[in-house]
Amino acid sequence: MIHDFADMASKTAIAAFLRGFPHAFVAVAPTTLACGKTVPAFAVSRWLAARGRDGRVLLSETAAPWVNIGYLAARAACFESSLQLLTESQSLAIAHDLARQPINWSGGAVGVGKLFQGLHRSGFDRPQAACMPSAHRSERRWHMLSNGQIIVDIAGNAFNWVFDDIQGDGEGLVARAFAENSPTVSEAPGATMEYGLGWWPRRGCGWHGRALARGGSWSSQEGSGLFTVIDERPRAERPYIGFRCTLPM
Repeated sequence: MIHDFADMASKTAIAAFLRGFPHAFVAVAPTTLACGKTVPAFAVSRWLAARGRDGRVLLSETAAPWVNIGYLAARAACFESSLQLLTESQSLAIAHDLARQPINWSGGAVGVGKLFQGLHRSGFDRPQAACMPSAHRSERRWHMLSNGQIIVDIAGNAFNWVFDDIQGDGEGLVARAFAENSPTVSEAPGATMEYGLGWWPRRGCGWHGRALARGGSWSSQEGSGLFTVIDERPRAERPYIGFRCTLPM
């Protein structure tokens, strides 16, 4: 069934829609980015994907993220479980929404203090299960969407591969330089490495043939953030990069 949030004017209708998903997923309403691009509604996994005993995707708050998996393999793992890999535009839609919620700022108001950056201060030596707390308040791992839904590790703990549907090719790999108005480098409401926003490359930078990964890791320090994006070889298997799934809609 296709759900159109544009037709859901009431909070009651949206709440009913959310109840139709497993607890492992949260819904993200249609979002218009600063560049004018509208991202349709989608459902995204609450946690980073883990690996089950059967070798397939497992979504659980008690399982550590599935890392040491390349971008191409992560896409295949999602497909095998009838899921899809989170896209670049969907990642930006999530960040756009979260950055506008006072509860996600350390000062309790938008623009006051810093956006929470998740696990990023090198207190661990590997990605942790979503249920593992940090001793530091600044490493709060969850963020709240405008619809009240909670998503974990969208910043920090482990990067997540994304399918680049903005400047990417048919395989989701970067195919052209970041344009001046590309939301990949222009969506954040501030400068790189400030206010907990994270790090991103300069406009005009070219990462041709590379795969994008977002969010940050347990040791990214100020480089962790909702708008953080890095590049890596598509087949590279790194202990700090995992992935996040979406439900086809």
